[in-house]
Amino acid sequence: MDRKHVADLEVGDLLSQCEVRRSRGSGPGGQHRNKVETAITIVHSATGISASASERRSQATNHKVAVFRLRVKLAVGVRCAVEMGDSGGGGESYGPSVLWRERCVGGRIRVNEGHDAFPSVLAEAMDVVEACGQDVARAAGVLGCSGTQLIKLLRGEPEAFERVNRSRAGLGLHRLR
Repeated sequence: MDRKHVADLEVGDLLSQCEVRRSRGSGPGGQHRNKVETAITIVHSATGISASASERRSQATNHKVAVFRLRVKLAVGVRCAVEMGDSGGGGESYGPSVLWRERCVGGRIRVNEGHDAFPSVLAEAMDVVEACGQDVARAAGVLGCSGTQLIKLLRGEPEAFERVNRSRAGLGLHRLR
């Protein structure tokens, strides 16, 4: 059974859960930027998480950037329960998603911070880390990668890395470096 995190949703499905606002950009960029509503802010209605983009002169480009930023913020801010199961049988044990298995080859996570799959991969990693009680080594084992690779992925989004470290501190665990 494949998981479904809000950061995994297709763009149309995600936007159906959001409010999109357009406004005029400010700052440098010329007459076009200051006369046309090119700035985009997207607010996910259920969570209140928002993202915006206004650095480009094109509304379409800013829209695409804002959607990506929203997916990353949702990946960091929304947790889905992961059923880890037990070794005694009875419960279904967790297995990484198809996307995770495609992006994690030979124990190496192959996705960078700008890749379309990054928010989904990050969300899954954070969900598994939480299900493992913030034990990154255990989570890495469950996901089929090294602890170093998992930490590198988390570092790719500073807010994700900081959120995991805050949770670890709350449990009396040392900070990840």
